[in-house]
Amino acid sequence: MSDSPGDLAAAWSEFNRRSIDAAMKLREASTAAVGCSLKTEVWRQDKVALYRYLPLPFIQAARAKPVLICFALVNRPYVLDLQPDRSLIRRLLAAGLEVYLIDWGRPDESDSDIGLCDYIERYMGACVQHVLKSHGSKALNLIGVCQGGTFSLCYCALNPQHVANLVTMVTPVDFQTPDDLLSKWARHLDMDSIRRAGNIPGAMLTGLFLSLAPFRLMHQKYVGLLDHVLDADEAERFVRMEKWIFDSPDQVAAATAQFVQWFYQENRLIHGSVELGGRRVNLQRIRQPVLNIYAKQDHIVPPSAVTALRRYIGSRDYTEKAVDTGHIGLYVSRTAQEHVPGLIASWIRARA
Repeated sequence: MSDSPGDLAAAWSEFNRRSIDAAMKLREASTAAVGCSLKTEVWRQDKVALYRYLPLPFIQAARAKPVLICFALVNRPYVLDLQPDRSLIRRLLAAGLEVYLIDWGRPDESDSDIGLCDYIERYMGACVQHVLKSHGSKALNLIGVCQGGTFSLCYCALNPQHVANLVTMVTPVDFQTPDDLLSKWARHLDMDSIRRAGNIPGAMLTGLFLSLAPFRLMHQKYVGLLDHVLDADEAERFVRMEKWIFDSPDQVAAATAQFVQWFYQENRLIHGSVELGGRRVNLQRIRQPVLNIYAKQDHIVPPSAVTALRRYIGSRDYTEKAVDTGHIGLYVSRTAQEHVPGLIASWIRARA
């Protein structure tokens, strides 16, 4: 490109025009709703709710047990149902599956003493029982996502009779692999200080996750937006993602301190020393079919932390699948949408 004053002025004018157009498109998209599939609340206790998604019209029900999705505490679960063309939940519904979701809600200081046993055995256990009773079934299909996958492993090891098939997505198992940046940071935290300080603000955790890949997550994506912002659909998707990223709920002091200490600092899950309600979590008790999905470019839960699962569970029906995307991309990227929901649905149906 020529660097004459006229060309530089024209380039600057074009940059300004595109920037103004981008701002206008983002403003229009800022009212975009999050969560696209119809659902109804079927159970609630304290801040925790269980939702049942309504079946899609004209879709024949699959001959499979109901599906319960357990998401992480640290983010809101609507990223799994972001918009119609980027919705894991909607595609599972389109496969004829009956889908439920645990929403952990937004804790406040009155919840600061809630521990991991409460979340896994009390809340999650009650959600499982509600689904089983509603369908007259003895077991269900459990899908655990990220930290929710770790919860699902613990629940399944303690209550294997209630889980027919287990799907884990970007789920940390070995919390001390050499390439785990989050683990290296967490190992130096003072747990007593966390407990005394009270609940952790969601914004603080958001900043931490962004700092793990600062250039890609805090600069590159905004520069790249200028190439696509005139596309109304792309602008709306971008705003939905930004809403989700910065919509992290506060984290309960007791449960957060336990999770960091037990898993990141002491790596108890692979050592069989996690104890909930007086019972030890032994991954060898997981003998039902397991589908373990991970992201090749994951900067939060590296593949090595996920694939360790195969060495510790007792299942002989173990399937491992890698997707060429990042941690969040496993829920919303086009690559994931083309492969992940269909993979899960067909895997579950094959074991019905």
